[in-house]
Amino acid sequence: MTGFGQASTSFGDVKISAEVKSLNSKFMDLGIRLPRNYSDREIEVRNLVTEKLERGKVSVTIECERIGSVPVQQYNEELFISHYSALKKLADRVMAPYDNLFELALNSPDVLENNGRDEIDAEEWQQVVNCIEDAIRKCEDFRLAEGKALQKKLESYCESIESGLAIIETLDPKRVEKIRTRIKGRVEDFFGEEGFDENRLEQEIIFYIEKLDIHEERVRLKTHLDYFQQVLKSNVSNGKKLGFISQEIGREINTIGSKANDAEIQKHVVMMKEELEKIKEQLGNVL
Repeated sequence: MTGFGQASTSFGDVKISAEVKSLNSKFMDLGIRLPRNYSDREIEVRNLVTEKLERGKVSVTIECERIGSVPVQQYNEELFISHYSALKKLADRVMAPYDNLFELALNSPDVLENNGRDEIDAEEWQQVVNCIEDAIRKCEDFRLAEGKALQKKLESYCESIESGLAIIETLDPKRVEKIRTRIKGRVEDFFGEEGFDENRLEQEIIFYIEKLDIHEERVRLKTHLDYFQQVLKSNVSNGKKLGFISQEIGREINTIGSKANDAEIQKHVVMMKEELEKIKEQLGNVL
């Protein structure tokens, strides 16, 4: 599900901010952006996020801003002079210009010294962790609100299918009687005054109607709809299970439509299929 959470805090002369974004995805796809001095804590941040969020295309951004005086960079002068002299000697030997020697020597390893600002203590890192957890919590609240709205939609789609099923249940006895009357009428027209064995005709009609009977499909469809709503209210992640149940719902609806062989019932079957497609579309957003 989509979600967004943002949090910030201050610790001494450091202002820390965390932002967590989440988009729909079948798997956990996590991207993390950290300041350079926090880069060695990436695995810890990754574990923290995956523990709280099950899946999704998640983006985590941590920013750190120093408030107050800007620290002065410290340089190892002796090492710089040593590098510069060595580069100058090499340039003399090949008669090359000195244009870029200063920059090369300045960027040589260990010339720029760590002035201690990149180091973070345990207390500062705990503030960062608290900020990340707060942002994750807000992201989860966002997703929870979206999930509740989605649950109401799915429940309304199920209720629409149940309403269609209830109408079909009232139409089914009339359909059976129409089939019985139609078959008997056609037999009478065919045999005319010659007559026919009514007992045998009754047996054939019963056999034919049993092939078109949709009672079992109606019962199974009602059971699947009840189970779908039961799973939907569960607190655990059941997106795949809901997908499987929706497939079973579709199978029963299709069977009812093909066996009913009735134009009036078919109208409600089409409506139920339309509601089922809405369910399948929304299930892509369910974890």
